[in-house]
Amino acid sequence: MKQAVHFGAGNIGRGFVGLLLHEAGYGLVFADVAEPLVDALRSTPRYTVHEVGAGGRDHVVGDYTAVHSAAEPEELTARLAAADVVTTAVGPSVLRFVAPAIAAGLAARPAGEPRQAVMACENAINATDLLEEQVRAAAREHGLDDADVDARAVFANTAVDRIVPDQAPGGGLDVRVEPYYEWAVESGPFGEALPQIPGITWVPALAPYIERKLFTVNTGHAAAAYLGRAAGRRTIAEALADPEVRAGVEAVLAETSALLVAKHGFDAAEHERYVRKILARFANDALPDTVERVGRAPLRKLGRHERFVGPAAELAERGLGTEALQRAMAAALRFDAPSDPEAVRLGELLEHRGAAEAAREITGLEPQHPLFPRLEALVAEAARERRG
Repeated sequence: MKQAVHFGAGNIGRGFVGLLLHEAGYGLVFADVAEPLVDALRSTPRYTVHEVGAGGRDHVVGDYTAVHSAAEPEELTARLAAADVVTTAVGPSVLRFVAPAIAAGLAARPAGEPRQAVMACENAINATDLLEEQVRAAAREHGLDDADVDARAVFANTAVDRIVPDQAPGGGLDVRVEPYYEWAVESGPFGEALPQIPGITWVPALAPYIERKLFTVNTGHAAAAYLGRAAGRRTIAEALADPEVRAGVEAVLAETSALLVAKHGFDAAEHERYVRKILARFANDALPDTVERVGRAPLRKLGRHERFVGPAAELAERGLGTEALQRAMAAALRFDAPSDPEAVRLGELLEHRGAAEAAREITGLEPQHPLFPRLEALVAEAARERRG
């Protein structure tokens, strides 16, 4: 049986990537640093992924094992050395902690084995490129140069899409997810030797798919969260049921659609159908995803190459409209969640920095960018409101 190691045994790891690897017939190893989660996986022989909404069904996942990434480095290295596929769903900022373990596994990999497929399944553009750079740096400490790494591993960027909300307390390892998913992976790095994972959609060029997903699903989801929160709605489905919020989200996606069609040559009618499908997914009231969960980490979501500033900056450079995106960003600047460190930090920046300095730090845009004056004005207005 082929083997797979997946970093991140949280809801996305169990309910999406781990599920698809299991259904593809891989012996599955979850690697995580959360001791209670690792213990639960070790003591529970199977869990169920519940697809909720139209067409959903249950999937039982079993025959897996778990490794504590920090406490069991030797076991993790042995598992990685034997793995045919290594995936992650840990968050882009955590990849630098995963990379040394992957490098150690490559160093221990027996000579002559087929190359290991390494894929970062994160909500970020080209996350595997970042992971690859860090793995190569860590591999040098094991005496591996770039040629050695190339002989042992193939790195491929991915685009992943499945809504996995916070789970109800007391559900154990079971996960509730939407029926829809997409796992697109660039085929070029593998040549003819594609890993046999039926759940993957192999594409020759991933960039258009990554941006289509990021600037439609992620942008739309976050816009619904921030606009919905401003309107006093609790869940994403409730937000989309509010005509004013829905109109705001649709206006945001009309702007990102204009960019995607112009930049990547998507068929406008086909892309509009994709947008309608995404909105229907957001409105799935069987999946009670909260605006607070989706709105978490506002600083990251307001970053330079993220779901708002990324498309808005390109639209501004093309002389196209960004008014709806600006309204969504204005709502994001007002996202207040004391339990969210990024929301707290955002508030500190608004309170203690000048508008230009705060806008530059929050968005990553330089003052000479055509969008910067508008974002500076949005930051100044949010700061005035916060200061009272």
